[in-house]
Amino acid sequence: MSIAWVFPGQGSQKLGMAEPILSLPGAEERFALASQLMQRDLLAICRGSCQAGTEPDDLNDTRNTQPALFVVESLLVDELRKQGRQASLIAGHSLGELVALYAADVFDASTALKLLLRRSELMAAAGGGAMTAVLGFDRSELDDLVAATEGVVIANDNSAAQVVLSGTPEAVAQVSSQLTCKRAIPLPVSGAFHSPFMSEAATAFATELDQVTFKDASVPVLSNVDPTPSCDANLLKQRLKQQMTTGVRWRETMNTMTSQGIKTVVEIGPGNVLSGLVKRSLEGVATNQLASAADLGH
Repeated sequence: MSIAWVFPGQGSQKLGMAEPILSLPGAEERFALASQLMQRDLLAICRGSCQAGTEPDDLNDTRNTQPALFVVESLLVDELRKQGRQASLIAGHSLGELVALYAADVFDASTALKLLLRRSELMAAAGGGAMTAVLGFDRSELDDLVAATEGVVIANDNSAAQVVLSGTPEAVAQVSSQLTCKRAIPLPVSGAFHSPFMSEAATAFATELDQVTFKDASVPVLSNVDPTPSCDANLLKQRLKQQMTTGVRWRETMNTMTSQGIKTVVEIGPGNVLSGLVKRSLEGVATNQLASAADLGH
């Protein structure tokens, strides 16, 4: 049976998400490594018990969210590997793409954490934008409004019935108010992520990526900017460089899974956002969520 592993991004984090995986081998060491690189206690932040100070102490601060999700998701990956489990395809949503690359042996955990710390700092610094999730809409009307409105793009094309708009607060509000839809939900973010407004941050991150050696993936990866399966190290790096300024093409990612004969999608990490999208979009594809040591038989 063909299985895809998928990794959620920001929005899936929740206080206490570290507790169910702390019994996994290497958990304390990986949290310690992340805390050392961050110069703050990541496990305490995940527990909501961090002492408030000058450093960001909120799990929802992108500078904490990104490394926290990586640590949790990567530990689950390590245990899956030890159990001899494998995937036919791997994909991640936004920051989840870096976890996907780790899961495909493109780089090690230390490299991933360093990249995510830099990525999160750059994204946090590129503030001033807004994002709004839009549910239940006519695609052609949405496309026309976005094309006619300067300063807004589709950041996350999650499914036929769900997208996220990104851009200036004015442009995002204009499109979401004019669009006939079931719901428009402003997201609690500090910037216009996955849009051209991240171009300066993306340039700086590309420089960081150039210092890192990527290995060919052991399993084909579907990238956010191009959901075509690839194991090529140079191509995967090039796609990751483009990710911060272009949209997350998750609807097409799911379609690729169908065309590649995927029968089961396993969401690795907290929450069930990606599983829910699969259930609503892909008929006949089973889903599974792995968020704890207990889910892995520990």
